[in-house]
Amino acid sequence: MGELAQKICKLGNEEIINMLNTAYAEEWLAYYQYWLGTKVAKGVARPEIAKELKEHGNEELKHAEWLADRIIQLGGTPILDPSEWKKKAQCKYEAPSDGNTEILVAQNLMAERCAIARYQQICDKCKDKDFETFRISEKILKEELEHEQEMEDFMTDFKYY
Repeated sequence: MGELAQKICKLGNEEIINMLNTAYAEEWLAYYQYWLGTKVAKGVARPEIAKELKEHGNEELKHAEWLADRIIQLGGTPILDPSEWKKKAQCKYEAPSDGNTEILVAQNLMAERCAIARYQQICDKCKDKDFETFRISEKILKEELEHEQEMEDFMTDFKYY
């Protein structure tokens, strides 16, 4: 982060980097959960759900990239060892051990709700203190809200099968 940018930012970089690394770990775990879900999905509306899971997974991977870039801009280092992701994440990874689409959707719905809370927290913390982190988090929050709605729509649809 440039000298002027550091002066403008009213939060300590260490605090922001820590929050962003938590979100970064969660995004990688979410990506893997979605990716693996597309592989093991079976049951009601499998083609539509697998397609949606793949799309969401790709967006989670994009979020991880944005977060890594921001962490580096702030002078930090994204978590380098994947084994540290589960330790750092507060939104927990649920292995898609049952490929039933209803179970997969329910697991991903819970993960999306946790992600929404995470990005709302970051937005609240950075709103008037770190505009760029706020902007990135707000953009991710918007996508997580869309993911939640799509998972809820599938849950509603299951009632009609």
